[in-house]
Amino acid sequence: MNEPIRIVIADDHPVVREGVFHSLASEPDLTVVGQAGSGEEALRLAIDLVPDVVLLDIGMPGWGGLATVEKLSQACPVTKVVMLTVYDDEDRWLAAFKAGARGYVLKGVSPRELANIVRLVAAGEVYVSPTLAADMLRELTGKRPQDPLGELSDREREVLSLVAEGLTNREIGERVHLAEKTVKNHMTNILGKLHVRSRVEAALLAARQSARK
Repeated sequence: MNEPIRIVIADDHPVVREGVFHSLASEPDLTVVGQAGSGEEALRLAIDLVPDVVLLDIGMPGWGGLATVEKLSQACPVTKVVMLTVYDDEDRWLAAFKAGARGYVLKGVSPRELANIVRLVAAGEVYVSPTLAADMLRELTGKRPQDPLGELSDREREVLSLVAEGLTNREIGERVHLAEKTVKNHMTNILGKLHVRSRVEAALLAARQSARK
């Protein structure tokens, strides 16, 4: 059995921390190993505990989230940081990724979505809330042929549609009766054919094409 994904939650509001904790507590493959109320405390916990993922508020007092993610990335490069925030402006999320974040998620995301985002980022993916990715999508589709999905096989289209529903590779495999490794290989092919870097960009591209039909 695989070890659970170890998480630190960093937010200066105890109610928010508890809410995030309880939203993840029921997931058997996720475990919260620490909670922090400041960037300084988050860094200390990350150094001591070496979690897989830190869920980090961008608007904390003291260092603030952007300074904290940069320090975390330098001190604990193995730990992946996901910003969990109410701020939806492009400047902040671009700055967060430049500082080393691997995910940017708006507060209010459902418990199931948050759990899946943690799994994706822990596995090496990059995640941006779809509502924040319009500019990215325009840039992608502006350089694509009329039907950028035309090169995908039927199976690849099926896998991509399930990615757009928020399913992990394991969940997709269970749905379509494929090994998780086979689904991962399909995803590699999909990303290559669409010339995108992450499953989020691929799902956004698919959503735009579907809306056009």
